[in-house]
Amino acid sequence: MQGMEKIALFIDGANLYSATKALGFDIDYKRLLKEFQSRGYLLRAFYYTTLVEDQEYSSIRPLLDWLDYNGYSVVTKLAREFTDSQGRRRVRGNMDIEIAVDAMELAGSLDHIVLFSGDGDFRSLVEALQRKGVRVSVVSTISTQPPLISDDLRRQADVFIDLVDLQAKIGRDPAERANRLQETPRFLERRGAPVADPNEN
Repeated sequence: MQGMEKIALFIDGANLYSATKALGFDIDYKRLLKEFQSRGYLLRAFYYTTLVEDQEYSSIRPLLDWLDYNGYSVVTKLAREFTDSQGRRRVRGNMDIEIAVDAMELAGSLDHIVLFSGDGDFRSLVEALQRKGVRVSVVSTISTQPPLISDDLRRQADVFIDLVDLQAKIGRDPAERANRLQETPRFLERRGAPVADPNEN
């Protein structure tokens, strides 16, 4: 283990989900873990997401349970529902503070942090981690219109990794998706997984 780079993953769940949905693929979280375990000593893999309060069953629950039992540290908090000035119900909640606090706390034990988010609010966190001597890679995409990563964040990162370049290594096999769709269509539809249209092409 000596000489191996100590790595931690910080995954902004909602941000990553939006990015992969825009790119049209699903992440195989087991493969994602393996990919980064092959790059060094993976100390922690955090997955952050908000849950909507008052929802007895959250469609993301099965994923979170699976992650919890399969090598991820899942961090959740309740999002707040509120009514905006037009009377529409909205949900407010992000995990920026939780990610920043955990990253700063762990920085002393790490060589390299991989942040899965395109959110420009993280630029100052990346800068602070770099001042502590930690290398920071940011995973998002510039392959969508508009790009899902903020320019500031991309410039600040030591390395920018486009999700498109990782797709072959961490994407779920589309055939597997078709099988899962037959097994649990309601769960996947609720999650908004894109279902192939037989009339396409």
